Amino acid sequence: MQSLLGYDIKILLALLQALKGDKKFFKFLIDNGFPELAAWSNVVRGDKDALHWLFDNGFEPIAIITIAVDGHSKAQKWINDTNDEFLIHFTAACKNDTEGLQWLKEKGLDIFIMIAREVKKIQDLQAKDADFMIYNWRRR
Repeated sequence: MQSLLGYDIKILLALLQALKGDKKFFKFLIDNGFPELAAWSNVVRGDKDALHWLFDNGFEPIAIITIAVDGHSKAQKWINDTNDEFLIHFTAACKNDTEGLQWLKEKGLDIFIMIAREVKKIQDLQAKDADFMIYNWRRR
């Protein structure tokens, strides 16, 4: 499995738009041989079937990023144990970690800063939605 660093900038820009929910870019990724990135864009939004697809098809590193961002310590340990600086710092950046974001900036990896910020935005929105559902449930 190639690192996220191995993708062309145009593909990463398509991933960013797919993360933002643009179905045209999701379809572009599927139609152009990047189903793993399309799946990951859905995993970030909580799609468990897409998560299983990533694991079943050899894309563990991409799948584990989201699990680690969700706060699972075993996933974070797995990422740390890879000693892959990019994977470690990108995962941290997806949690809005200053050091991770700074590392990406120093390396000139601005597209990954944008992707990390979008992942964080989605995570925050999901947490807010979950809190709202609990609030509504308790009001009953």
